Amino acid sequence: MEEADDAPPPWRPSKPAAAIDGSSGPLAAAAARLSGRSRALPSSRDFHFYNNFPSFRSPVGAAAARAGASLAALGAAPFYPKRHPPFPGDDLDDAQDWVVGVIDDLAEQFGASMDEFKAAREEEEATGRRATEEDGFQVVYGKKKKKVMGGGGGEEGVGRGGEAFGGGSGSVKMATRDKSAAPGAKAKVPFHIPTIPRPQDVHRILVDNSSKPFEHSWLEKSDDGSRVVHPLEKIPMEQLVDRDFPESEPIKPPALDDTPFTHVEDLKSLEVLATKLKSATEFAVDLEHNHYRSFQGLTCLMQISTRTEDFIVDTLKLRKYLGDYLREIFKDPTKKKVMHGADRDIIWLQRDFGIYVCNLFDTGQASRILQMDRNSLEHLLHHFCGVTANKEYQSADWRLRPLPDEMIK
Repeated sequence: MEEADDAPPPWRPSKPAAAIDGSSGPLAAAAARLSGRSRALPSSRDFHFYNNFPSFRSPVGAAAARAGASLAALGAAPFYPKRHPPFPGDDLDDAQDWVVGVIDDLAEQFGASMDEFKAAREEEEATGRRATEEDGFQVVYGKKKKKVMGGGGGEEGVGRGGEAFGGGSGSVKMATRDKSAAPGAKAKVPFHIPTIPRPQDVHRILVDNSSKPFEHSWLEKSDDGSRVVHPLEKIPMEQLVDRDFPESEPIKPPALDDTPFTHVEDLKSLEVLATKLKSATEFAVDLEHNHYRSFQGLTCLMQISTRTEDFIVDTLKLRKYLGDYLREIFKDPTKKKVMHGADRDIIWLQRDFGIYVCNLFDTGQASRILQMDRNSLEHLLHHFCGVTANKEYQSADWRLRPLPDEMIK
């Protein structure tokens, strides 16, 4: 009787896992040693002092030459979607930006290749047919889809409904998988799209990039001019505390398809939103922020939900109007604002729109007080609402306009 080809016991790794561990082990150990030894290098002032001695300068110079040659070879490798400029070894700031760009491209290609490989494996398991070399994979670079491994088919950029966003050869495109592709394949949006124009240029946003502490332009001075007055300082403490909060049964949110949705991108729709919020007693708020290669970062979207309606506000197009329309609503202590992990959101609201928040309920802090197993918004949505959140686009470039349907959902 032949032995069945069973899976290895849990204490014995499978052959693929052992191969991965065997190949990554030396690399991980070398990276750990490199990180530890780098901390032993002298600081900038001491480094210049030690560099006067040949016994220090010679090995450091040799190591720098080897590192520069390796980086130059890496940048000239043929597998990048775009050609990188030569490694700028003479300028540390330019060198750092260059390394970040190369790592970004490598990480993006690795993630795209893993998704394609996973989709092919899932198709194999579903159909029982092993993919051949002629089937190939699709490597997605963010702006284009390129067929490799003998796949033919040219290039295409696909957007909402199959159309390219913006049009033209230099337009920003969102890559999605063809309908005939294997099930389970996901649309891919890179976390940084270099072809998107700067929002401050498109929407005439005045940006203060000076290196000084943040000063809110809406703050008022005290009568003697010696200090600034917090905008909520005059509100009695009794109005800020919900002393008689009655117990009530949680209300389950309606299904996403049954909830009206409004995209707020002009003054008329912003005025309608403000009118509806004035009659609401509670609403939820979330912000999407972009800070990659930005000195201060900027708020790209504001999501607001009442019990019956959802809104997405284009905070790039309406940046200079949001404070005038929403400031009084957000500081109204009779209206509860529900946010999750609002530490940064509070700062962004103050910095970008001059909005202060009064009567905040932070679900992240509440989950910690309740000592829940996990404190993430994803876990709370699943635990209380039965909703599985799609975190695929959490790190996407939210400056993208128009927003694809997948990112809106």
